[in-house]
Amino acid sequence: LANTNYERTHSRTLLLARGLQLILPLMASWWLLANLMNMALPPTINLTGELLIITSMYNWSPLTIMLTGAGTLLTAAYSLHMFLMTQRGKFPRHIIKMSPTHTREHLLMALHILPLLMLLTKPELVMGPLS
Repeated sequence: LANTNYERTHSRTLLLARGLQLILPLMASWWLLANLMNMALPPTINLTGELLIITSMYNWSPLTIMLTGAGTLLTAAYSLHMFLMTQRGKFPRHIIKMSPTHTREHLLMALHILPLLMLLTKPELVMGPLS
């Protein structure tokens, strides 16, 4: 997703990529779905992974609960900040021409997101049978 923004704006600065939701609404949907998966919201597979890491770190040393909690909070805050900075807001005036999205970009995002959605519905594929 960051590369698709870079291909269109020719900049990696979040502020210069603001307002792309107005022009590329389907790409904004991919951004939203990817960020929600990254923020470890229930019932995403990322939440399961973070809970397993937090419990194992807590069993190792109770002091690590603060570090892993802070890491989880920072990840969620940055994901939300990144989404808001790249997709919301006024469209910048410096972008004169914007190329449309291509099928290959949507296929690439679908091939990244669909396995995560499949793991949401059938986590036994990774976790093993629940007893």
